[in-house]
Amino acid sequence: VLCFPDPRTDPWPLVYSPLPVTLVFTSYLLVVALGPSCMQQRQRLELRAPLLAYNLAMVALSSYMFYEFLVTSVLANYSYLCQPVDYSQSELGMRMARVCWWFFFSKVIELLDTVFLILRKKQEQVTFLHVYHHGSMLFNWWSGVKYVPGGQAFFVGMLNSFVHIFMYSYYALASLGPRVSRHLWWKRYLTILQLCQFVAIAAHSSYNLFTECPFPDGFNTAVFLYILSLLALFLRFYYQTYIRGKQ
Repeated sequence: VLCFPDPRTDPWPLVYSPLPVTLVFTSYLLVVALGPSCMQQRQRLELRAPLLAYNLAMVALSSYMFYEFLVTSVLANYSYLCQPVDYSQSELGMRMARVCWWFFFSKVIELLDTVFLILRKKQEQVTFLHVYHHGSMLFNWWSGVKYVPGGQAFFVGMLNSFVHIFMYSYYALASLGPRVSRHLWWKRYLTILQLCQFVAIAAHSSYNLFTECPFPDGFNTAVFLYILSLLALFLRFYYQTYIRGKQ
């Protein structure tokens, strides 16, 4: 299946050209590279109120996106095994394309995760995994919204939005300070939930590589390989944090 820009989403904000998203990504890398040295002579910022507001806003956005992905896929009778993109101007087709755009835009907003870490002088948490995950998702979903807004891609967005409801809820509670954060015993299970998400996405995308499905194999292959890289990095993080760390 050949891929051409979807005429419905092609003119949308940040989608019409690779330049805006490339500028966002370049700015992000500059912040990662120069931010710690800029903060070196400055006092770390607590940012409890902004962090709480930000994380609660991300919980609300993730909940909205999960609802939209789920309800639209049910109403449009989407297949969880093989779903081509609905390029029509139908109400449900446009509804799915819009939530795909919001999911892409949420990845732009999530770059603030890194900015907050740098301002709070928590550079040890700005790991390769953190920067790789945040930066690469920008281009992954930019291409998804530009070429295949819907179809098989809905499953990735729906699952990731579901996981982020719990993730940002955890961050919101942790931002309230040590009196609350020391009672947050479920961080390990949050990582397990993320790992389960990657396994499900890998199985979902690889299935269509071995069946006849009118969804671009290139996208399924890219998703599968990308998810394998995240799975390897998150497994390494899990081992270092919860197994070797305990020893």
